[in-house]
Parts: sequence; C-alpha cells; structure tokens
Amino acid sequence: MESSRGQNGIQLLLAAEQEAQHIVNTARTAKQARLKQAKDEAAKDIAEFRAQMEAEFQRKLEETSGDSGANVKRLEKETDEKIQQLKIQAADISHEVVQMLLKYVTTVNK
Repeated sequence: MESSRGQNGIQLLLAAEQEAQHIVNTARTAKQARLKQAKDEAAKDIAEFRAQMEAEFQRKLEETSGDSGANVKRLEKETDEKIQQLKIQAADISHEVVQMLLKYVTTVNK
C-alpha cells in the first residue's frame, strides 16, 4: 500500500511539475507578447515624435527662409530712411559748415 502511495505521490509530483512548467511557459509566452507589444508601441511613439519634430523643423525653416526676403526689404527700407534723415541733417547744417571752413581758410594766424 505504501508503494502505491509512493507511486501515487510521484505521479502527483510529476503532474504538479508539468502543470508548473505549463504555467511558466504560458507566462513566458505572455511576457514575450507584451515585450513585442511594448516595442511596437515605442516604435509608433518614436515615429510620431520624429514626424512632429520634422514638421516643426520644416515650419521653422520655412519661417526663416520666407522671412529672409521680408527681412531684406525691411532692412532696405530702414537704410533708405536713415539715409534720408542724414541728408536732411546734412542739408540743415551745410551752410554753417561752409561758413566755418571759409573762416578757418581765410583767417591768417601770425
């Protein structure tokens, strides 16, 4: 009878071992599936982030390259305005400058 019990105990242990192995294999398969899913999700997130960054870069690139023409026009306008201001200032004081130069040229110091 004890032999039968021992045999029965061994069978129970073998069955428990097989069940444990089955549980481990199921867990391992689930883990691998989850890892694959996580990698896929990460790849998707990376692709979305890269597309977003690329779009933002292209937008900024367009702004700066598109603005270069506007910047050139703005700078030309500011330069023309400054030149006109300087011409007006020069015209305002040119008579005084001529008089001062004539005074120094015609005055003889001993």
